[in-house]
Amino acid sequence: MQKFSLEATMANIKQLDGAAMAKARERQDMLTKPAGSLGKLEDISVQLAGIFGRAVPEIKSKVVILAAGDHGVVADGVSAYPQAVTAQMVLNFLRGGAAINVLARHVGARVVIIDAGVASDLPHSVELISLSIGKGTANMAKGPAMSLEQARRCLEEGITIAAKEIEKGADVVGTGDMGIGNTTAASAVTSVICGKTPLKVTGLGTGITEEQRKHKAKVIEQAIVLNRIDPTDGLDVLAKVGGFEIGVLAGVILGTAAARRVVVLDGFISGAAGLIAYTLCPRVKDYIIAAHVSVEQGHISALKHMGLEPVLDLKMRLGEGTGAALAMTIVEGAARCLAEMATFGEAGVSEKGES
Repeated sequence: MQKFSLEATMANIKQLDGAAMAKARERQDMLTKPAGSLGKLEDISVQLAGIFGRAVPEIKSKVVILAAGDHGVVADGVSAYPQAVTAQMVLNFLRGGAAINVLARHVGARVVIIDAGVASDLPHSVELISLSIGKGTANMAKGPAMSLEQARRCLEEGITIAAKEIEKGADVVGTGDMGIGNTTAASAVTSVICGKTPLKVTGLGTGITEEQRKHKAKVIEQAIVLNRIDPTDGLDVLAKVGGFEIGVLAGVILGTAAARRVVVLDGFISGAAGLIAYTLCPRVKDYIIAAHVSVEQGHISALKHMGLEPVLDLKMRLGEGTGAALAMTIVEGAARCLAEMATFGEAGVSEKGES
């Protein structure tokens, strides 16, 4: 499989096709409904037209790319669960027993599982893409989470994986994650890029107490102060306080946009990956549909920073790509309404103002 460079990929992320969007909007106004009555579905369909470069886009194949990785910062007591759970959940994904497996089957999406940097050894499986960029990141509270070389590899591996899935026919790519401690990394990324205090963007993660949340925010603050991060440099942010799975997902987002396909962004961890991708290449936001807003309090800050409005609000905070899978049905429904509804002329229905 061809490897893709970060710089070449970003250069290939172009503006949306304005002519296709104008034709899609024109068709929306001709369909048998009051203008604007399908609300955000209409806006999504027009965005899809701009992404695909076709006035009537078609969605045939959907995939959720789920990246897993561990985080050295768990040594500072930021999670309610032990690090071993990351590997245990990867095995659960492979067996098809997790929430994302259920929801992906429900919406007709494939799940691609990636070991971006799980600390525990995992058995060989043809269903698992083993990148093993590291056996978990280093402790961000003691120094950089990873090297700049590792950060770049995360992004370029993600770009390559997205390209491979799109070559197989994927039209819509959802993002998913797994990693004990990754809400700490996501909060740190969000704090740095959005200019918010750690306490403002740090939530309860896997179910910690309020006292533990405050401790978690202090650990993040320590990491930010220690690492002297450039908030305008997505690669530096990823290396200093990110995670291997966050970096891979950021690459997936960039690679999907460069191939003119749709990114359906999941929750808080995916939001942090989105921030990395957006900081590197702001044009990428045009290719993203925010699936939902997580109850993790930093997620809304991430979405606002990128100018994204979530499709759903189901009070979810699981990750795995579960919100992305559910939102895929909305995205596909928007495309099908644009393509399959009759126009006033076709249906013989009088338009507004006709007698």
